[in-house]
Amino acid sequence: MPPAAAEPLTPERILETTEEVLRRFGPTKATVVDVARALGVSHGSVYRHFPSKAALREAVTERWLTKNVVRLEEITSAPGGTGPSKLEAWLEALFEAKRHKAGDDPELFATYTVLLAENSDVVDQHLHQLIEQLGRIIAEGVEAGSLSAPDVPAAARAVFDATGRFHDPQYAAEWLRPTIITEFEAVTALVIRGLRA
Repeated sequence: MPPAAAEPLTPERILETTEEVLRRFGPTKATVVDVARALGVSHGSVYRHFPSKAALREAVTERWLTKNVVRLEEITSAPGGTGPSKLEAWLEALFEAKRHKAGDDPELFATYTVLLAENSDVVDQHLHQLIEQLGRIIAEGVEAGSLSAPDVPAAARAVFDATGRFHDPQYAAEWLRPTIITEFEAVTALVIRGLRA
């Protein structure tokens, strides 16, 4: 990536460039100096936006995770749709997002797997958001009479845990198997059947 210092240095531009640097060098070799060099600025300029390498890596991780949450929030907040169909759409969107990230850019996905392990607070917040979205979908289905869950938060957590094989990065190698879609559909159908009113 050629230096492009003529563009304003923004946090978003730094994060985009950091992704490219991480993709090229990996999480163990990438440095703030590498990011600054790719931006055509001094590393001090990067530190004005992110006070440390850890803060920069955390921001990159959060940015990556937020992309998933935004799409899933659209499904969660969409008017209409029954609890079961919305739940199925949400689970499918989560699986597809994770699967595509792993398959389309395996180097960056591997990097994010390392970053996720480093940034447990960011990951915990992300997981909380996902389970909260599931809870809202289940509560909506319970209110409409299409789902049954005496304890909605517990049901949301159970659905998330039961489908973990299809969204937890530790299972990414399995997402390439030719039978994974069939397996996902079987687990999703079973989970939804278990919640039907």
